[in-house]
Amino acid sequence: MIDKGPGVNLHRNQSAQSLVDILNNDFPGQAMHLVHRLDDATSGLLLLAKNPAAAAELGALFANREIAKFYLAIADGKPSKKQGTVIGDIKKSRSGSYLLSRTRSNPSATQFFSYSLGAGRRAYLLKPHTGKTHQLRVVMKSLGVAILGDRRYGPSTQDCDRMYLHATALRFTFRGEVREYVSLPQRGELFVDRDGGLAAALLDCEAPWALEWPRLN
Repeated sequence: MIDKGPGVNLHRNQSAQSLVDILNNDFPGQAMHLVHRLDDATSGLLLLAKNPAAAAELGALFANREIAKFYLAIADGKPSKKQGTVIGDIKKSRSGSYLLSRTRSNPSATQFFSYSLGAGRRAYLLKPHTGKTHQLRVVMKSLGVAILGDRRYGPSTQDCDRMYLHATALRFTFRGEVREYVSLPQRGELFVDRDGGLAAALLDCEAPWALEWPRLN
């Protein structure tokens, strides 16, 4: 388990090295296997496997939705609802981005709580039950509050030091042992300023699986 920094790329794309390349260089003879993904701009907990057998087991846990995932986000504006569940298909648009549809043929499902930070800004504790492309970024935009610093789904005039989305916790059972991991964000001016409502959100992030999340229908 590592704590990925914002802007660190999982794949080479236009970069000379990917995160996996760096890890493999740091641990020679130990090939690392990605078992899930984070967008380059997203920081936080990233799980890797040390061998193909573990990669297959962990990949199956993700595929079967047996790993509880929790994210922290910050956004400006008043959301269409302050807590609840968002369900709908995520479809690709003509621009290459994704959008949330009212249809439910293969829907995404996301639950969230939000916390006032004052001055029209809120923090969001997000629990995705599915793993669709750009799911949380699209859901936040559908609520009318794109994640701060999101260059694809946020306003073009927005200027932030990072995208304010952080993978803060994972909980799952692996080979008979319950694993619980929490990583509070350490980078980003708004994440570091932990007064007021953000302190309450971070307190809930310390064991988000213990909160009273409503049951999905």
